[in-house]
Amino acid sequence: MRAGDFFGPKAGNNWFSQGLIQPGKTTRRIQNPAMPGIGHQWSYLPDVASNIVELLARRESLEPFATFHLGGYWDADGTQIAQAIRRALQKHGVNAKVDAFPWWLIAPFNATLREVMEMRYLWRKPVRMDNGLGCLPD
Repeated sequence: MRAGDFFGPKAGNNWFSQGLIQPGKTTRRIQNPAMPGIGHQWSYLPDVASNIVELLARRESLEPFATFHLGGYWDADGTQIAQAIRRALQKHGVNAKVDAFPWWLIAPFNATLREVMEMRYLWRKPVRMDNGLGCLPD
């Protein structure tokens, strides 16, 4: 199963909890890695888990190596998730600012950060998944 970037409870290593916000801290600056106007695919972790469980329950009836896409949440312009975080924080009295993620800070000498840069294209080109077998280009 293919899915977008994860968000949700206990999602540790992902863009949401490591790029946009910092769990356990009051977020005053939301760093959005998306380019405004470029859509981005997100997947709520409990939805991902329930879909995997459902596919496992049906595994005997599936084709070998079948591929499924989880539609999840499509952020059509790349700003909706960051703005939703900002609105949620405002409800709790925190006035957070949305800034562009500082891609220029990614150090080329660090292996993990080089891998992050390799995935940057997912923030520069829309890759939209439906709940079937194909990606839908925008």
